[in-house]
Amino acid sequence: MSDVHVRNMTKADLPRVGELAGALVRLHHSWDARRFFLEEGVEQGYQWWFSKQLGQEGVVLQVAEVDGAIAGYVYGSLEERDWAMLLDAHGAIHDVYVDASFRRAGVAKALMLSAIAALEGQGAEQVVLSTSTSNPQAQALFRSLGFRDTMIEMTRSK
Repeated sequence: MSDVHVRNMTKADLPRVGELAGALVRLHHSWDARRFFLEEGVEQGYQWWFSKQLGQEGVVLQVAEVDGAIAGYVYGSLEERDWAMLLDAHGAIHDVYVDASFRRAGVAKALMLSAIAALEGQGAEQVVLSTSTSNPQAQALFRSLGFRDTMIEMTRSK
């Protein structure tokens, strides 16, 4: 596979990123439909949300390209102190997703390293993320980048 190029997301990228975000939602929903909701039109919802986030201070929206095709995206932001979580001001990675045809080629690692650098460059002293218990491959990547296990979310449903 060719080299991975990470760049800031643009409005022109939103339709493709919406598709990728929809695939991310469906993946989580397939792992646990009681925990992760799935709305009709999720792709358009993500396009709308990301269009509002583009250019906002403290927001990181980036895409990875391989041979000119958008292979994945990352979404992060600077967050204030959260007393409920006992978490000081930090950078947060909300989404990282790579199209299945581009996996195992360093795309997710390139996205993560770029987002971490962007958040730290904006003053984040720590970067936090959540990952599904059903995704050991992502957990291995995150650990290889210096993340450590700190919390386990537990869900009880009626």
